[in-house]
Amino acid sequence: MAYPTPNYIPPVPAPQDSRTIQELSVPIYQARGWLKFLGILSILGGIAQALSIVGIIVAWLPIWMGVVMFQAGSSIDSAGQFGDKYAFLRSLGSLKTYFVLQGVLTLIGIIIAVSMLCIMFVLPLLGLTLIPWQQIVNNIPTTY
Repeated sequence: MAYPTPNYIPPVPAPQDSRTIQELSVPIYQARGWLKFLGILSILGGIAQALSIVGIIVAWLPIWMGVVMFQAGSSIDSAGQFGDKYAFLRSLGSLKTYFVLQGVLTLIGIIIAVSMLCIMFVLPLLGLTLIPWQQIVNNIPTTY
């Protein structure tokens, strides 16, 4: 037995309700100054990191995250003031990108920390060590 197919009615785009967008963007709109401030600090930190030899390899990450945060703060301005739906979505997209990057960096940091703990504690328990403790102990003079 076949079920009757319902008549397909294409969705009609709802008119952009600027008042609703303004109400939804209030929390982020109130924090827009902090978003821009932290974005600038992140960019400056990335530039300072790029001045070192080792830091130049990863300096693009804080610069990119700072630019994304600053873009989120700038986009929420027009969403909060004028109720621009697309600016609101751009701002949320920028915040999503920032938090995804921050999450990936946190996971990488956790993996590196666990690896270091394994190197520091598990390898000496297995008898493998990078520091020649036995030679150090044998070379200590016993007479004073």
